[in-house]
Amino acid sequence: MAAQEVVLILTPWTPPAEWVSDLIRIIPNVRVVSHEISRTDTELPAEISAEAWKEVTVLFTWRLFPSRELAPNLQYVQLLSAGCNHVIGLPLFEDTDIAFCTANGVHPPQMTEWIFMTFLAFQHHLPEHLDNQKLGKWVDPPSDEDAEDAVGLRVGIMGYGNIGRQCARVAKAFGMDVYAYTMRERATTESRKADSFSEPGLGDEDGQFPSKWFWGQHQLNEFLGSDLDLLIITLPLTKETRGIIARDQFKLLGKKKTYVSNVARGAVINTDDLMAALDEGLIRGAALDVTDPEPLPEGHKLWGYKNVIVTPHCSGNSTHYNERALKILATNLERRALGREYINRVNKSLGY
Repeated sequence: MAAQEVVLILTPWTPPAEWVSDLIRIIPNVRVVSHEISRTDTELPAEISAEAWKEVTVLFTWRLFPSRELAPNLQYVQLLSAGCNHVIGLPLFEDTDIAFCTANGVHPPQMTEWIFMTFLAFQHHLPEHLDNQKLGKWVDPPSDEDAEDAVGLRVGIMGYGNIGRQCARVAKAFGMDVYAYTMRERATTESRKADSFSEPGLGDEDGQFPSKWFWGQHQLNEFLGSDLDLLIITLPLTKETRGIIARDQFKLLGKKKTYVSNVARGAVINTDDLMAALDEGLIRGAALDVTDPEPLPEGHKLWGYKNVIVTPHCSGNSTHYNERALKILATNLERRALGREYINRVNKSLGY
């Protein structure tokens, strides 16, 4: 590690002074330089000189990256986002041994809330009741049995990272059965443990909530055909996962008319096949915080389905987002000072 750790922060907000002072107390040789940027900026701040870039050893950023030549001493990049598909193909990522780490762990509480908020809203006909409220109409349900509660339903969680693990915790509290699906094999007790940042008391650290595990392409159809009432998709977007839910997969979900909730990336689902599945009644509905294309264009057919909830990629929004991201950065800086492995480090060969 360099004699002095120089941390450059490029975010749309300025870290609290107390966070900086706490960090310096833990790591005395650290110097923090912060530049507040706009969320829409596409160029590096002009006020950062070439000489200043040469001193930077750690960069905390979202979408703005220097060249290797500009930042020759850069060793660790902490992303503000939990996803990292936007750095795939970036020379700084592909052609160097710089450690890239995600903000995986900032999203589980709020995204889990969004997932179950939208699912329960559908189950309890909330969109219809809100429409009637706007019209000033009191419309009695046709039956006392018009809503299906969650007890005994089965949720399949596709991608058992921090978000999936928090979903499992909440699902179990609702009395649901949980099935987990991962792209990589999780056959042993040790392999099912969590390996990334999590707030205390959240998630499923030991992987104990799923009653059944599935993994790999060879078990995908078995997982999707296992009588799922709710499918939650939290997979990263990679070459393997792009379009992983398409025509054949929707046919399997049609066995139980599964409700589909996607908070991953829009492109993990084939949009044309999704609309065909909705038209044919293969699935009972969908909640989409992400779409393909994104933003979803005005007039797109997906807007018109009464059994689909679409939100503008906002399920991760939270007043605690930045606070948690800074916790991850501080944790990794402390680990770096002690010569320990980073948390949330991106596996460059896997792309997440």
